[in-house]
Amino acid sequence: MGAHMKQETCFETFPKQENVYRFVLEVRSYLFPGYFEKQNCSKESFRIKKLKKIEKLYKRDICKETFEYFSKELKGLEEKMLKDLDFFFDCDPASESKEEIVITYPGFFAILFYRIAHILYELGIPYVPRLITETAHSQTGIDIHPGCKIGSPFFIDHGTGIVIGQTSEIGNYVRMYHGVTLGALSLKEGHELSGKKRHPTIKDNVIIYSGASILGGETIVEENSVIGSNVFIVNSVVKGTKVIYSQDLINKFIN
Repeated sequence: MGAHMKQETCFETFPKQENVYRFVLEVRSYLFPGYFEKQNCSKESFRIKKLKKIEKLYKRDICKETFEYFSKELKGLEEKMLKDLDFFFDCDPASESKEEIVITYPGFFAILFYRIAHILYELGIPYVPRLITETAHSQTGIDIHPGCKIGSPFFIDHGTGIVIGQTSEIGNYVRMYHGVTLGALSLKEGHELSGKKRHPTIKDNVIIYSGASILGGETIVEENSVIGSNVFIVNSVVKGTKVIYSQDLINKFIN
């Protein structure tokens, strides 16, 4: 099934946010059995029961026609989330266990919600992907558009204030800290920019520290680069570069 196959909808069948949230929580329980509710049977039996609940919610509140495709994507989703989980544990010395990360970390929460929403976005399901990511946004302060492309593994630490725009592309083994913006340079052309690359590309093994703003569809941060705190980037960064904020340079620019 191709990406962005437009699904028909109307306000009479507009999905309720609480039902969409229930659906995402059921998917989360499917991916991490025993973490969020008591498991009184084998992992296989538990997942069979969960999948039936997920199917019911999906077909009722999201789309009757595309559940088979979504269910096939669950395996790939699980693989990505487990890679994310390992990366979180390796990157954060404050984490005492992987269970703690799954249950309490806002960055992990936001990434999970994004990955579920992105599958639905690629199917062209209206409204629901944004409902999912906006739910994560309201609970974590992390705003990830469901249309952006994020590799695996991906690590967000703290996370509050992160914004990742629709056409952003993020590679594998990227680490990102709170207050980072991957945004557009200018929106003065308004909706005429729809469908165009407006947000930056971040290659593999990049670290982006707190408060950095990286803007523009032509801006590429190449592999193994480090972006320091509070920098403002509108030009591409070559491989292996360290970019830091310098008040001396700012003063020279202003003067």
